Amino acid sequence: MKNISYILLLLLFISQVFFAQTGFEKGNNLYQNGKYEAAAKEYESVLATNKESAELYFNLGNCYYKLQETASAIYYYEKALVLDPSDKDVLNNIKFAQKHTIDEIKVVPKVGFAKLLRDFTGIYPFDTWAWITIAFAMLFLLFFMGYYFSQTALVKRIFFLGMFVILLLVVMSISAAFFEKSHFDNERPAIVFAESTDVRSEPQKASSAIFVLHEGTKVYVEETIGSWKKIQLTDGTEGWIDSNSIKEVKD
Repeated sequence: MKNISYILLLLLFISQVFFAQTGFEKGNNLYQNGKYEAAAKEYESVLATNKESAELYFNLGNCYYKLQETASAIYYYEKALVLDPSDKDVLNNIKFAQKHTIDEIKVVPKVGFAKLLRDFTGIYPFDTWAWITIAFAMLFLLFFMGYYFSQTALVKRIFFLGMFVILLLVVMSISAAFFEKSHFDNERPAIVFAESTDVRSEPQKASSAIFVLHEGTKVYVEETIGSWKKIQLTDGTEGWIDSNSIKEVKD
């Protein structure tokens, strides 16, 4: 019975992979033929099987860009960047999509040590830093073996010095991985999907409207109270917005 269960699970897995691949290829063919709405549906059918990739989100973003649905295009580009922050094609296309948004919000750059630290750790996502740590740890082990089995004092000193340097690199990469993981978990980007929506001073409709946001604008969620979310813009401005007006990228 166990063998039958394993076979059924394997067949189910293979069928899901085949279905996802087929849907992805169908989407690509439909997109190349200019059938953007049908292509988007095919890509979304792949997502329904719990399969995701930066390329899949990128293609979905392209479909919605062609359909002039700015918020959806930016949303899926942002989801692609979550998986691959350095993808040049996504970074390029999202700039084109953002030109179709109404709100022009300045980005206040970070300064000082915080900026230097973020610029350095942001080179790779946290999972890449974890693999780098493992690579350094393996290298440390090799140098330790070289130190242990060396017969001459000079060679032992070289390996010992190498171990010290590699140990520093291990600590550095571990710290970078934890920093990036913390940043990833705490950062909650979202895209405004409402055509226009008021941002209020308090989480209630009776409160005064501070400003108005429009479709496609990127915000960062800081807090949730009931059906309201506290958001921050890239220029540091804060306020409360109806949860139904935005869609979080990492959901």
